[in-house]
Amino acid sequence: MLTLELLVSAALGLVTVLAVCTGLVVRFKSPQPRQREESENYFMCIDEKHERQRLGSLSDEPTVDLSIIVPAYNEEERLPVLLKDIRAYVTARRQREPQFSYELIIMDDGSRDKTVDVAMDFARTHKMRELKAVRHVINRGKGGAVTQGIMCSLGRYIMFCDADGATRFSDIDALLVQAKECAVDSRVVAIGSRNNQALSDTVVERSHIRAFLQWGFHTYVTILGVRGVRDTQCGFKLFSREAAMRIFPNMHVERFIFDVEILLLARYHHIPVVEVPVNWHEVAGSKMSIVRDSIQMALDLLAVRLNYMLGNWKISNVAID
Repeated sequence: MLTLELLVSAALGLVTVLAVCTGLVVRFKSPQPRQREESENYFMCIDEKHERQRLGSLSDEPTVDLSIIVPAYNEEERLPVLLKDIRAYVTARRQREPQFSYELIIMDDGSRDKTVDVAMDFARTHKMRELKAVRHVINRGKGGAVTQGIMCSLGRYIMFCDADGATRFSDIDALLVQAKECAVDSRVVAIGSRNNQALSDTVVERSHIRAFLQWGFHTYVTILGVRGVRDTQCGFKLFSREAAMRIFPNMHVERFIFDVEILLLARYHHIPVVEVPVNWHEVAGSKMSIVRDSIQMALDLLAVRLNYMLGNWKISNVAID
């Protein structure tokens, strides 16, 4: 009898501890996105008459074929490599498709260096009128920068890529092909993958510690309910406009774990997600701390799952108007 009482007491104690831990995670780790500052509703460009113009909206009719969103925080040294890669791609594509149109939105996330100046200098040097630079007054995080950029994009297809240029930009053609083949009701998400090289001729160069951490994170993500995607964190993702209109108005996460919330929302809306092998190499200068940010991402992901499971976050089933 005493043993049974001890077991019941232990079980109640365990339940109490789990409830307290759940409450603490939800209370202190749940993202709290801020509203835009007024100045963040405008972009800079090299239009001599209107250098500062108001941003568009994801709810507007698309006016270009492709929107390219680049989140950037203190990227004055690494950004030029990506800009050259993008310029080479769009130049080559316009030779094949003279009517091809695009916009390139640099989302400067509260940088303390000359990220915006570097971007604008590149635009002036190469007469790149399609480049738009948006400056956040306060740092949001990579996820917040991506979400804000996509919410003001005007492309029929919308993609984001990391500012370090780790992924060969021309690989977007492979994502576009797969997106068009796999779309359902014009909705699709195509994501670059660094884990499918056995199926292609692509090349991935990463350190052993990074590979181990990615394996561990993938296992954790699978346990918490995101299955069927081998590489959730590759910073090279493409969305049809219709998919983006369902996903991004519902986003909460503004830090590194935002990729997982994107996939959770895509699954909720029954939007096809296709992985496409890409060429990727590790680039020095990452802003991530391997230990600190890995712990932060684990707690953030747990908070995301708990908020959806407990009904604290509601998902709109209607695309933005």
